[in-house]
This record gives sequence, C-alpha cells and structure tokens, in this order.
Amino acid sequence: MSATVVTAVAPLTTQDAEALIEAARGAAEAAGVTAAVTVLDAGGHLLAFRRDDRAVLITGETSTRKACTALQLNAPTADLGDAVQPGGLFHTLPTALDRPLLFIAGGVPLHRDSRLIGAIGVGGGAPDQDHGFASAAVESLNR
Repeated sequence: MSATVVTAVAPLTTQDAEALIEAARGAAEAAGVTAAVTVLDAGGHLLAFRRDDRAVLITGETSTRKACTALQLNAPTADLGDAVQPGGLFHTLPTALDRPLLFIAGGVPLHRDSRLIGAIGVGGGAPDQDHGFASAAVESLNR
C-alpha cells in the first residue's frame, strides 16, 4: 500500500480578502462604476464585504449571491448562464436548492495551488463589467 500525501494549502485570509476588495473596487472606480464586493472563504463564510456609498442597495445582495454561486459550482458565473436555460444541465438548480444562487456574470472562484479557497462576487455594473472587476481582483491576488 502506498501512502497518500496531502499537502496543506494556505486558506484565504482576511488580508487576502481586503486586498481583493480593494482591487475590485479600484477596477470598478476606474470604469466609473459604483459597486459592491463580497469575498467568501472555502466554507462559504463571509470574509469581507464592501458596498460603495453610492451603489444601489441590491448590489450587496447580488455580489454575495454571485460569490456563493461561483463557490458552490467552482466556476465563474459568467460561464454558467447557458446551463440554467431550459434544457440546460442546471435548469432547475436555481429553484431546487435553498441556496442564494445567481447565474449572472460577476462571481469568480478563488484557487491556490489548484485548490478552491473561496470566491469573490461583484455587483453594480453590467454583468461583463462585474466579471472583469472580479477577474482583475483575482489576478492581483495571484501575483
């Protein structure tokens, strides 16, 4: 019998989460978008949240739901829209679970050493903008 070696992966920290928030907000601000940003750890627990004072209130909910969806399915929400359309693999998923899922671009899973460590969600701009802001934040963390 061979032993399986499990390597520990550093979890997402509050410092990481704050850096993600700042990077996403900076990208949104540069584009003239008021946004909310949510960062969840691998267990789906809130690590950081920030909503621009001028962002509409619902952006807080959408950013959190996007992060939750990206985490639960380990995929960017931008890649999941077709899967929830009639006939899609996850067509009934949004109503089948008691989870706050949202299949709109702006949620991105976070990985370290190929392991899922959390997710970020951004709400406030157009879906493609939110995805871009979240992706820019993830890229900044991985540098």
